[in-house]
Amino acid sequence: MHPTIQSKLPNAGTTIFTIMSSLAVEHNAINLGQGFPDFEMNQALPELVSKAMADGHNQYVHMNGLPLLRERISEKVKKLYNTDVHPADEITITPGGTYALYTAFTAILQPGDEVIVFEPAYDCYIPQIELSGAVAVTIPLKAGSYKIDHELTRSKITAKTKAILINSPHNPSGAVLEEDDMEFLQEIVSGTGIFIISDEVYEHLIFDGKKHLSVMLYPELYERSFVTFSFGKVYNCTGWKTGYCIAPPMLTKEFRKIHQFNAFTVFSPVQYALAAFLENENEYLNLGKMLQQKRDYFKELMAKTRFEPIPSYGSYFQIYSYKNISEEKEYDMAVRLVKEFGVATIPVSALYKTPTNNQVLRFCFSKKESTLAAAAEKLLDV
Repeated sequence: MHPTIQSKLPNAGTTIFTIMSSLAVEHNAINLGQGFPDFEMNQALPELVSKAMADGHNQYVHMNGLPLLRERISEKVKKLYNTDVHPADEITITPGGTYALYTAFTAILQPGDEVIVFEPAYDCYIPQIELSGAVAVTIPLKAGSYKIDHELTRSKITAKTKAILINSPHNPSGAVLEEDDMEFLQEIVSGTGIFIISDEVYEHLIFDGKKHLSVMLYPELYERSFVTFSFGKVYNCTGWKTGYCIAPPMLTKEFRKIHQFNAFTVFSPVQYALAAFLENENEYLNLGKMLQQKRDYFKELMAKTRFEPIPSYGSYFQIYSYKNISEEKEYDMAVRLVKEFGVATIPVSALYKTPTNNQVLRFCFSKKESTLAAAAEKLLDV
């Protein structure tokens, strides 16, 4: 007799990002699917990491993160959102934003709890919820605008609702939450025990004069929120897998109970490097302008194709419709683009729990101009 595993994720398979990236390699295609830059980060950052190593900063730092790094983050939050967050009690450095989300869910969820998730959604959300025995209550964002349907959301609130998950700027659509959305969130959670999990990893990748409306701008929301961030998305070093979670002291206390028995701490030299690099605020304040230029460049190139753009106001991504090209399902279209035209994308339908087919694909424009130009050239023939 052999031991068997009763899977905690019986419906989970290989992620769509792995599938499409593998196809891209197999067919030597340009990968506009997975969300990572193909250009180098500011070289000052790896130099600072090397210096930290040479200076002997190679042992564990504090479980909650290098104190100086947490102080720098606290200063940044004060400048950006006029909110005081205590570096010792409200900021925890984590091995990536996804880890921070998982730890927040694990800290608050019990079997049978419900979490409202807006679809399409980053693919880690629902499995993380289900690992705690909780239930993801999915609500589709409005097709085209990818706005939250306020009344539909209100109708899904029950006595079992433990949390609402928000993501702005939004992956995969690039939509951003507006003032009316934040006012609505304040209204529906007021006087309840509902938490907010706010995924804000793209906080600086925001375009067209839009403002990132962090939950930290709203005291009534922040007091019940876990807010997650990623240095990888800020400084174009996604492989470093370093992020952080900001939450009020009582929430942070529970978050750290999980953290201490999991990762415990994060790669020390990177934390020293980031603490030094954060002193140059222009590095993150100018990021949106740089990515907007890439979005606009790609959009100009794509205007010569038959794909139709859906507005993106942030993130690495823009969704394009192929309704004028084919009636194929999104997965089939995405696979055909790789095999026949040499460009990898992400079928947005893969980011829904409920079956859907809006005939749209997600393109990552956080690439070199030469990469974007080569991809668009191939897509002319579609």
